[in-house]
Amino acid sequence: MSRSTTSRPAAGAAPAGFRGVLALGGRALPVHAFLARLPAALCPIGTLLLINDRDGIGDAGAVASALWLGQALGGPVIGRLADRRGHRPVLLVACAANAAVLCALVAAVLAGLPLGARMALAVAAGLTVPQVGPLARARWARLAGEDRALLGSALSFDTTLDEVGFVVGPALAGILAVTVHPASALVLAALLILVSGTLFALHPSAPGPVAAAGARAGVRLWSPGLALLFTMAVLQGAAFSGANTGVNALAGSLGEGGAAGLIWAGMAVTSSVAGLVTVARPGSADLPVRLRWTVGIQALLTLPLLAVSGLWGAAAAVAGIGLAVAPHLIALFGLVERTGPAERMGEAMTVLGSGLIVGQALAAAAAGPLAAAYGYRAAFAVSCGAVAASALLGAAAAGRVRFGPAAGDAAGPAVGDVLTRTSAPSEPSRGLPRS
Repeated sequence: MSRSTTSRPAAGAAPAGFRGVLALGGRALPVHAFLARLPAALCPIGTLLLINDRDGIGDAGAVASALWLGQALGGPVIGRLADRRGHRPVLLVACAANAAVLCALVAAVLAGLPLGARMALAVAAGLTVPQVGPLARARWARLAGEDRALLGSALSFDTTLDEVGFVVGPALAGILAVTVHPASALVLAALLILVSGTLFALHPSAPGPVAAAGARAGVRLWSPGLALLFTMAVLQGAAFSGANTGVNALAGSLGEGGAAGLIWAGMAVTSSVAGLVTVARPGSADLPVRLRWTVGIQALLTLPLLAVSGLWGAAAAVAGIGLAVAPHLIALFGLVERTGPAERMGEAMTVLGSGLIVGQALAAAAAGPLAAAYGYRAAFAVSCGAVAASALLGAAAAGRVRFGPAAGDAAGPAVGDVLTRTSAPSEPSRGLPRS
């Protein structure tokens, strides 16, 4: 598949920055997308709180891991179906199924069903997660067309929504568990998925089928560039998980377990600020260069974790790391848009999301026992090692890995062309009504 790499906007293109992003999809799209993806932040902590309250942390960790496993496996499948069938029907089915399974999981826990049954329901809940975040990024790619500056602003804005969600979600889950009921976070997640997920599915920006013909022609998803981005996403997820485990272990060792969530929220706050700055000032650096710089800076900012000995030091170190997180993720997802085939863009975005989840799960399995055996700094070392490996990988790949469609797909259209052509006839190719 071919892709235009020009950075010049087309005639009549919307301005970059907040105004340009809102002009693309209207004000309703980011609202629906934010509320529909909030359950991704509510469900893991909500599951832990509910099951830990009744059955202990062992069962809670097992069920939460099953939820992660299902999401990692189901994400690319949902993305591929959305490409083949269109966002609307796939999301409508996934939202209804996910809400139903979450309610069934709550009922199973409250009824005291065996651990195996609860884990099976958690896997099903993960498999049916609607993947709003990755599919929203695919929509922004379609709406921005060939305007690279506007696309950068849109992806920056979308990543910032993720960061805000991961501040609000865990805090909201904790408040609901204390003030209402331990199951209330999962019930709210089911309600948000059913209502806001449906509104996101029905929004006029939802593209129709784009991959049926391309899939029959054998358009390949994987390329060296996408494999590199996936690996870096796994390492980024591992960095998150190692740091999170270390913060929890440190807070627990000081008898201040409740402070861990507040410390971790500091990263999301600074990352959100960095994302907002990137929206307002997207910059002109080439994305591969930005990817190497941001992960390199993150590697340096992670090192102070190894010297942390108290909660204030941990809070400062974690907040500092956040300054590089959103810019790094923005570069990662921006390169996926350039690298994945247009006919399978939703699947490509969900593959990267699954990489983040896989990395978190793998690092949690390693960092937890290491922290228990050797102290919290061992978990921080996992985080530092993951980011350092990602930085070295990015540097080694410079000039060697091409960020573009897989070889043999050079004749295909650009992402904006494919997604615009296959949308509803009445839908404009650039910008939507401000609904």
